[in-house]
Amino acid sequence: MQYPLKNIFNLFFPELCLICNRLLIVSDQLICVSCRSNLPITNFCDWSPNEVEKSFYGRVDIISGTSLLYFNRKGNVQKLIHQLKYKKQQKIGLFLGNWLGQAMINSERFKELDGIIPVPLHKNKLKKRGYNQVTTFGISLSKTLKIPLFENVLIRVSKTQTQTLKNRFDRSKNLNEKFELIDTERFKSKHILLIDDIITTGATLEACCMQLYFTDNIKISIATMAYTL
Repeated sequence: MQYPLKNIFNLFFPELCLICNRLLIVSDQLICVSCRSNLPITNFCDWSPNEVEKSFYGRVDIISGTSLLYFNRKGNVQKLIHQLKYKKQQKIGLFLGNWLGQAMINSERFKELDGIIPVPLHKNKLKKRGYNQVTTFGISLSKTLKIPLFENVLIRVSKTQTQTLKNRFDRSKNLNEKFELIDTERFKSKHILLIDDIITTGATLEACCMQLYFTDNIKISIATMAYTL
């Protein structure tokens, strides 16, 4: 009797849930059914104004905003995103992008998007990490939504210290992030989905929007993996 190669591999290297470390059954994908059902879903795709949209009131004008999950420190969402960012588990970005993309397809609020732009890493951080976790997320969103992903068009031109260990007040003062859009004509009169991993204060996304708005008649919506409570 012949066995599929994947089954043989799983026999010696079983796949474990990235949250609870329990053995995954064949139908599971990265996260077991129990852990997935307990993740704090926002359902922001289904209602407006939601917390993402409210967080940008008086700062920048966006068409729509959404996040897939609520983020709590030391919670399971933090565990997932930590593995995505620092443990090279890029499959998590693909998984979350497909999940959010399906929710956006089922919503009436994200029907006329022309493309996706990921928030970029500084070139030094990208070189050290080897990948941008937001790009991985965007690849999956692009495939699910059937719209193009525009990489390397928005460039981070200043390097900021990591936000992880700063409190919310300190992060709100960090306004030194600067970005540059390579080709403004390319996005003239387009509706762009700007994506990031987590919204905390929204300062990074605000800085990106300010640069994108140098483009004539551009419209911006925002989508992230998680929103900080």
